[in-house]
Amino acid sequence: MTSYLIGIDDTDNLASRGTGALSRLLCAQLRAAELVEVAGITRHQLFVSPQIPYTSHNSSICMTVQLLRAQPDQLADVCRAFLLEESAVGSDVGLCLTSWSAVTPAILEFGKQAKHEVLLHTRAYQLADDAGILLEGLTGDGGGVIGALAAVGLHVGGNDGRFLWMDGLRELNGVYTAGQLYQAARIDSIRALAGAEPPMTARIDVRPWPRPVLIEGRAVLLVEEVCDDEQCDWRILPKEVIRQY
Repeated sequence: MTSYLIGIDDTDNLASRGTGALSRLLCAQLRAAELVEVAGITRHQLFVSPQIPYTSHNSSICMTVQLLRAQPDQLADVCRAFLLEESAVGSDVGLCLTSWSAVTPAILEFGKQAKHEVLLHTRAYQLADDAGILLEGLTGDGGGVIGALAAVGLHVGGNDGRFLWMDGLRELNGVYTAGQLYQAARIDSIRALAGAEPPMTARIDVRPWPRPVLIEGRAVLLVEEVCDDEQCDWRILPKEVIRQY
């Protein structure tokens, strides 16, 4: 199966559901139609500046999928129709669709720069055109193309973003052994910031917000050891730390 990336940005307004929620709905629709298998959805924090219009946090989304029955053109058509139908009034939706192998070093660099600089639509379109990948502004002024392309570059770069969804992740709530967590979701690694890994029998409290982060291309659940809790040996790091990714 061929791996594809779907980047989206700026689908919402202050009164609507966010782009993350919309990405989960889109992936659910694609899975229900048996067009793709969804590997994961990651959120990427971009530069916050008065020069950049954004709804709340200036983050964008990348969905990683594997084609089943769908051809790339069909997948693009379904994504485009969904976003035009479901995006909020006043949004400036950007859509990027590409195979993993088509993402160039220049797009990886563009993603990194989008975290620290104000970038231009024209450059995003030029990079996409050079790589032969789809990049479209669907509503408003199409400002979301910058974030959509950046999300793809950051995800392929492998060291940015946190997972909003992977199979089994959002059902996790409570205390599990490390072995149970590996079986329940597509987590690649469970470890502390310094690198220590809990044994498979270690009890880990994942409440209230289990969000693996993307490190070296792997979904990593970051945890810390607990010394004063009879119910668990480890717990996930606080939201404030995970939100830095």
